[in-house]
Amino acid sequence: MEHKVNNSVVSVKVYHGYGHQENMILYGHVLAGKKVVRHRYSTNVLKNVLHLIKLFFVKPVPGARVQLEWGEQKFYTTTEKDGFFKFEWQSTANVDAGWHFLKVHLLNEQGQPTATGEGKIFVPHSTQYGFISDIDDTVLVSHSADTGKKLRVMFTKNPRSRKTFADVVRFYKLLAFAHTEPNLPNPFFYVSSSEWNLYDDLNEFFKHNGLPKGAFLLNKIKRWYELLQTGATKHQGKLMRVVRIFEAFPKQRFVLLGDNSQKDPEIYALLANKYPERIIALYIRNISPEKEDFTRTVLDSIQDKSIHTCLFKHTDEAIVHSKSVGLLD
Repeated sequence: MEHKVNNSVVSVKVYHGYGHQENMILYGHVLAGKKVVRHRYSTNVLKNVLHLIKLFFVKPVPGARVQLEWGEQKFYTTTEKDGFFKFEWQSTANVDAGWHFLKVHLLNEQGQPTATGEGKIFVPHSTQYGFISDIDDTVLVSHSADTGKKLRVMFTKNPRSRKTFADVVRFYKLLAFAHTEPNLPNPFFYVSSSEWNLYDDLNEFFKHNGLPKGAFLLNKIKRWYELLQTGATKHQGKLMRVVRIFEAFPKQRFVLLGDNSQKDPEIYALLANKYPERIIALYIRNISPEKEDFTRTVLDSIQDKSIHTCLFKHTDEAIVHSKSVGLLD
């Protein structure tokens, strides 16, 4: 269901949420303009460039009233300047572990739904491990440290032609089912400096490659004139997104996965020193050999030596390490 404002179609976009019965969290945007839907995954460079540009021609709708429908419960909030909304609530009904569907409605002045977005929220089992992973240059080959290469890959490739690192899919699948039941995979949280504009493309990339399904925590949506600045953000935001996950799941322990192309080692070491009881291990892909010595120094600065650390170039090294420390069977 869609709504029109000033003759523009308005839609409610809902992202994968996460939480447990006492603390459930869901994000989304209200955006004006025709939805950008990719019907074909072309190898044509021009088509891929045009598609990417369209993702940044968004028109956020600020001050919109939205309603979350969760079973018998209803919650309300108003979108921010960039059309972003967030719901955080407690469920009065029992919530089983797994994925649950929900709806968010855009309301008119009379309080009637005029557009609806559907989404899912993931509730992990409280005794499971949690995995928090960066995306660019950790899972997805992105060349983040080289702006020219990064933009060339972004503009010329599509979600099905982008490359993963060798064995990373196998590694993440092993982690997803480590020390748990086959029907209850461990939760994954993908925390990235990439913008919400790229959510659908990232979702398709993960689905196409068979990576574990998870909740994405991305960066503030950008407009077309900020396109060349994609992925450029203050890393304090990434730190806070990880802290929110820790706060949402106070009983769980986490494994953090990232790379050394930007600030992951420093962010993760800071978290390890602040929340040592919450972190089992850190895995850093050595994507920037010139930073190897510095990265080792950062990892060595972690005060709690019971936290396992692994700086690796090839994913199979990380798999061997995770087996040696009992993270994998």
